[in-house]
Amino acid sequence: MKFKNSNSITITIKVLIFFIVLLTACSDSKTANSDANPLYLDATASVEDRVEDLMSRMTLEEKIYQMCQYVGLEHMKQAEAKISPEELEKNDALGFYPGVRSDSVGRLAEAGKIGSFLHVVTAEEANYLQSLAQKSRLKIPLLIGIDAIHGNGLVSGSTIYPSPISQAATFADDLILEGSRQTALEMRANGMHWSFTPNIDVLRDPRWGRTGETFGEDPFLVGNMGVATIKGLQTDDFTGNDKVIACAKHLIAGSQSVNGLNASPTDVSKRTLFEVFLPPYRRAVQEADLYSIMAAHNEVAGMPGHMDKFMMTELMRERWGFDGFYVSDWNDISRIALWHNVAKDFKQSIEFSVNAGMDMNMHGILFDTLLTELVNEGRVEEQRVDEACRKILEAKFKLGLFENPFVEVEKAKDFNFNKAHQENALEQSRRSIVLQKNKNNTLPLSENGNGKTIFITGPNANNQTTLGDWVSPQPEENIVTMLEGITELGETNGYKINYFDSGDRSKEITQENIEKAKQQARSADMIVLVLGENSFRHDWKRKTTGENIDRATLKLSGNQMKLADKMFELNKPVIVVYVSGSPIAEPWLEQRAAAVVNTWESGAFAGQATAEILFGKVNPSGKLPLTIPRSVGQLQMIYNHKPTAFIHKYNTEKKKPLHPFGFGLSYSKFEFSEPRASKIQFNDKEDAITISVDVTNTSDVDGEEVVQLYIRDNISSYTRPVKELKGYKRVAIKAEETKTVDIAVTAESLAMYDKDFNFVVEPGDFTIMTGNSSADSSLKTTTISVAELITLDKAK
Repeated sequence: MKFKNSNSITITIKVLIFFIVLLTACSDSKTANSDANPLYLDATASVEDRVEDLMSRMTLEEKIYQMCQYVGLEHMKQAEAKISPEELEKNDALGFYPGVRSDSVGRLAEAGKIGSFLHVVTAEEANYLQSLAQKSRLKIPLLIGIDAIHGNGLVSGSTIYPSPISQAATFADDLILEGSRQTALEMRANGMHWSFTPNIDVLRDPRWGRTGETFGEDPFLVGNMGVATIKGLQTDDFTGNDKVIACAKHLIAGSQSVNGLNASPTDVSKRTLFEVFLPPYRRAVQEADLYSIMAAHNEVAGMPGHMDKFMMTELMRERWGFDGFYVSDWNDISRIALWHNVAKDFKQSIEFSVNAGMDMNMHGILFDTLLTELVNEGRVEEQRVDEACRKILEAKFKLGLFENPFVEVEKAKDFNFNKAHQENALEQSRRSIVLQKNKNNTLPLSENGNGKTIFITGPNANNQTTLGDWVSPQPEENIVTMLEGITELGETNGYKINYFDSGDRSKEITQENIEKAKQQARSADMIVLVLGENSFRHDWKRKTTGENIDRATLKLSGNQMKLADKMFELNKPVIVVYVSGSPIAEPWLEQRAAAVVNTWESGAFAGQATAEILFGKVNPSGKLPLTIPRSVGQLQMIYNHKPTAFIHKYNTEKKKPLHPFGFGLSYSKFEFSEPRASKIQFNDKEDAITISVDVTNTSDVDGEEVVQLYIRDNISSYTRPVKELKGYKRVAIKAEETKTVDIAVTAESLAMYDKDFNFVVEPGDFTIMTGNSSADSSLKTTTISVAELITLDKAK
């Protein structure tokens, strides 16, 4: 078309602009109308439809933002004041972002550029962060995670249950499930939705400082405790506003590093991975519908955990059906380059990790920018981002966060440390305490003290070290220390209690105070020495065990043995009470002690439970969830060792441990019958054989016993352990009463991995052993057989 003058051109352009504006306005109006009630905000729609609708509205960048986790703003402020930027790299407890202030991170949340926070420890801050997220374009709520390892311990006023190693000593799965359910209620009341627990690392080296965070050395026990914890936190489905997501960690085998140090390399065979370390993960996924997994700091056979595609994708997802999402451990994606030196920079580290299956980065900046670049460059497929985002959003929808991301601050008081939670924590504590020695029935102490004096001293006698790791200082009125518990019950029973503070941390016990303690103890009738270690994370400089505080010895730290020696010089009965998440190997101390009570880290009511056992109100029934060696020179010392482990002997050390796995004394005496099998042969994978054993309490004291069942594959195509725990049952038996205990043996109880790593039961004979510890002297046997090969799970 030709125009005769400029006025005509101007008119035509104006008309075109008018129509463009009109069309745009109509389009905007239609969009506004269709978005007035978007499907993803419709609570009646299915979670799947809501996720897909929301993702259809999201840009690539917005999907990647969901994969980003930051520490809480208040945590940032405190960390900035405590550590320097140079100390950040090796610090796994405190975090901030050099050059980025907390208010800047707040603005990122406001813009929808953060999917998750951790280390948010008050309901007020949780609500504030959620209010920021509600200002974003799509109003996607935040997923708030916290290390609620044994109770929501980083939150002041929470119920502090015994630490995991203590829980394992109960051999009471139902009690742990109930406590985990209670923890979920406290978490949701305080605005948290995701617990970084359970730690289902199978302990193989007790020098590892995180021993107290594990459930011990046995894959079956660890698996049971892990399943109980997950089911307690998530229930059958974590849908609703009173449940949380569990996070199993750490994939994989960091508990058997080459030198006992956290994050050090692990070098074990594929067979060891499948036989020892992976069974709790398979069960967590297949029995408890676990929804998140955390990768490990360490490498295994040269492969850093955060880029292990075989573990994360091929095994866990494709073979075993894991359908949740992965989160990195603290800064560990960046450490693929910084520590492991198998990537050239952070960007390449992200490429390797996300392509291997990683879904969320804990914690740090630049992850979103660099991952966006990687997708645009074709080095990471957008589909991989979609997979990660979809699972994170699914969690937020199921948890009900889109309907209400906020909590009523005052209502938290109804859940935190309430009566039912206190009762469970106390019962866990009572059942976790292990009586390791009781010479001449020193314990229980008489109910009638007749004015006798009990002298108490030791670094863990009157403080909160009984709470263990992953706990902030708690209100004093919520905690019963050892001194408080023994004093209250002791004075009630007519004893006089004399206490001397010889130093409330092992490293601060001076020779002067040791002498003063000895002088004060002279007039006492008996002595209670409260010894042990300290994993209290907010007392980092004085910690002697716990995360990143590993041990080169299993002996008592500081001058504790010097203090003990002075007490023994007085020739009075000395009752040793251990408080520690890590095992203590002091044979000479235990040889001289009248009694040894291992209380582990038994939580808020440690002092009450310990006193009840000392004075006989409670009959001890805890069992060791790990083998206690005589020294580090015996390591590796585990009950489920291979047949040739002890063909020869040490030059200067015995082959037997100080105490075997599953061991624990009682004030009652129990006798076991020979085990009886309901039939002697397995026929197929659905089959089961019931093993029955009669247990008689031959004493005049009511008590509880933990009946344990072990198996041994008599002849196998690959070597198997000399015994493997495959069942246990805690049973209360009155004085002079006999009870029959039944424990099922299934095909899985007998299964192993063949040469192709199929999970099978090989034909042949199996020895069944029952008793009250793993020690050969405690076990009685019978034999069952399998006629034909049974295949339970095939390698893909």
